[in-house]
Amino acid sequence: MKPKLYATAFLAAALLATAGFAQAQFRTPQGAIDYRQGAFEVMGHHFGRVGAMANGRVPFDAAVVQQNMAIIMTLSRLPWAGFTPETQGLPSRAKPVVWTERARFDAAAQDTARALTALNAASMTNDLAAVRRAFGETAASCKACHDNFRD
Repeated sequence: MKPKLYATAFLAAALLATAGFAQAQFRTPQGAIDYRQGAFEVMGHHFGRVGAMANGRVPFDAAVVQQNMAIIMTLSRLPWAGFTPETQGLPSRAKPVVWTERARFDAAAQDTARALTALNAASMTNDLAAVRRAFGETAASCKACHDNFRD
């Protein structure tokens, strides 16, 4: 495993280990914002690696896609705990609609979770065409959430 992958895996493990306690243990509302943004940032980094292969910018390596998807799947459960009521109105990229239309926001998060699960399953097939299709659907789900809930 490369050093960057070790560091990322360590961060993912640390975030996962604290996920169950996260909401109760945010010391400040800013801590909750930092937590969710950090999880999204690392997840986006690994999603970008998968996308580079799905879009043909780098050679397809099924094992690397699977490694990145394992990290993404772990991280994808984390950021939602950081959308606490006390973070509403504080400076972040989250739109106010996150709190005023919470059911819609939660549904979008579930749509993304389903799309990620399908992408993860496609990654296990070692089939680039399947990964491309699932990546496109996942990227569209992420974009829809960003368009509706993020500045």
